[in-house]
Amino acid sequence: MPQAMQQTQERLRRMRQGDLPAVLDVERCAYAFPWQEGVFKDCLKRGHECWLLAQAEAAIGHSVLSVGAGESHLLNLCIHPERQGRGLGLLLAEHTLEQAKARAANVVFLEVRPSNQAACQLYQKLGFNEIGVRQNYYPAPRGREDALILAKDLLD
Repeated sequence: MPQAMQQTQERLRRMRQGDLPAVLDVERCAYAFPWQEGVFKDCLKRGHECWLLAQAEAAIGHSVLSVGAGESHLLNLCIHPERQGRGLGLLLAEHTLEQAKARAANVVFLEVRPSNQAACQLYQKLGFNEIGVRQNYYPAPRGREDALILAKDLLD
């Protein structure tokens, strides 16, 4: 692994409630329709796998994964737009998938906007397959946008 990636990986840690202002800043920079603080609070309260990626003590990304009954759902994966395109999304996604395996999940599911080509390419690289479409799932500037449902078998 390149030295720069190793240094970044050392900055992966569990998200805490006190991180939420910084997490929300990243979320708002990255998405036109960001998660609200209450959603993150609920995820932390429920014991989801909530991870923070920080560089020089500044939050630059985060992920949220729910796990139960042998399945997991990647609910959120976000890298600050200024830090995208550097392999950090891959690093965070791989770490999050390892957490799913560690909690005995056999499969991971997620939804992604078809318009988010960078995310679609990332998930394809990680071995996710499209298994369906949720019609009108996401809010969009003009109405609603479908979601692609992707899955990855973790037993491979």
